[in-house]
Amino acid sequence: MSQVLRRNATFLVLMALAAGCAAVVWFVLPHDREVKSLGIFLFKLLPFVFATEAIARLDVELARRLHLVRILIPAAFCVFFLYFVPKIFFYLDDFPTVYYHILVLTPIIIMSLTLAYRLGGGTPGNVRRIAYAMLLIMVSGLEDLAFLKVNHHTDPQWATIPDVWTWASHMTVFLGHPPTKNEAFAFIAVHVVLVIFVLAAPSRWLTPPQSLRRGRHTGPPTEAAAAEPVEARTTRI
Repeated sequence: MSQVLRRNATFLVLMALAAGCAAVVWFVLPHDREVKSLGIFLFKLLPFVFATEAIARLDVELARRLHLVRILIPAAFCVFFLYFVPKIFFYLDDFPTVYYHILVLTPIIIMSLTLAYRLGGGTPGNVRRIAYAMLLIMVSGLEDLAFLKVNHHTDPQWATIPDVWTWASHMTVFLGHPPTKNEAFAFIAVHVVLVIFVLAAPSRWLTPPQSLRRGRHTGPPTEAAAAEPVEARTTRI
């Protein structure tokens, strides 16, 4: 353990610096639209710089052994989808237009995260795993619940969780009627269980059978081959 900590000391320090600076930006500095000074502007860039340098120093082999992709990418998506999206919806004026654009944007973000992982050497099984898990999060109803809980509602209609979720049309089409509060909770719970199942399922369940793959020399790399570092595959070839 001590060897692992020493080998990843720079990464941990940079991540701590990124988290600390981000906390100052979010909790201490005012949330202004206008840039008040060059110093504040540059300071607000520090979390991005520190996080970038930390990611560049990430121990990829350790992350692969710990299956961190199953946790970190869905977690990053949840920060976007379950906090910032509800906040955006809460403060906007033209709800239908913005909602539709977010609805289209979210799958693009899922595909962008998945593509970045795959281009970095991610395995086909984990590509399917994280993409389908994030899609399940998107359609689960968690964002609807987050909208009610992370925002400070003054309208009595939204101050408590409504007994009937008349706006949740994606649940209505499954149930045949607008869901009650308990039905919405059950709908969310089923999707959360499915997300956990997809993220924890054995890799062989997410890889097509050998009979469906192309030939060894002409087909795509196998799960094991894709898991190899790019340098190792290049050297072997």
